[in-house]
Amino acid sequence: MTETTTKNGSRSMLLAVEDTEFLLRDEMRAIRFALEYGKAELSLRDWGIRSTIIVFGGARVPSPEQAEAAVAAAQTEAEKKLAEDGQRRSEFYRIAREFSQIASQRGGAFAPKNRWRDNVIATGGGPGIMEAANRGAADVGAPSIGFNITLPHEQVPNSYITPELSFRFHYFAMRKMHLAMRANALAIFPGGFGTMDELFELLTLQQTRKAPPAPIVMFGESYWRRIVNFDALVEEGMIATADLKLFEFAETAEDGWASLVRRGLQAHDSSPLG
Repeated sequence: MTETTTKNGSRSMLLAVEDTEFLLRDEMRAIRFALEYGKAELSLRDWGIRSTIIVFGGARVPSPEQAEAAVAAAQTEAEKKLAEDGQRRSEFYRIAREFSQIASQRGGAFAPKNRWRDNVIATGGGPGIMEAANRGAADVGAPSIGFNITLPHEQVPNSYITPELSFRFHYFAMRKMHLAMRANALAIFPGGFGTMDELFELLTLQQTRKAPPAPIVMFGESYWRRIVNFDALVEEGMIATADLKLFEFAETAEDGWASLVRRGLQAHDSSPLG
């Protein structure tokens, strides 16, 4: 409490921007929503980030290092099975990391042209595939973004996000808006509910043309076809055959990048190597 409130014991003397009790009232939700939009938006503009490549995927995908350690530490048959499953999934971590290296080097994330950076890697900011993507950008010295979210079980931002571009949101809706609004392309790796949520929201935006065209590549065709029966949606008349052209599958980082470029991603090579 500031000196002005101690004189009369009332919070009314606080400036509105200083009074957190006032700002956290239910009636001020619209203001808090606007603040969450403005803080990230202005920071991204200050960094000259005009467009991004969004990388989604499971938080429970271990790095190869974590997977190897788990295999080495496993003692029981059940532990060995879990560790081997994790080691298999860790291949997607490796691919996501490599993909982000390629996208950062070839996409335009380095020195801005006319102040703007393009195709900067952006993730949900957490572990797993998100960490892999931010790590890939860091590997080649490129900036990357993390749009983190406050959860009951706190999601800690991974250590590879550019510190000035590591944001934390209370509202899922505003986080999703920032993920979608400047996305030039989407790279989707295997994941759970969160990945599905983001995938189908962005597919819907593309299907309904509520967002500018953005190519989508989904890594791990066998995973996605086992988890989601896209063809059945067509057979049941729930989507059009043409909707299946909104995305392509890829197995390698190079194939994923080639898919995005072939389907319209404008690359701006600004890497130190030219």
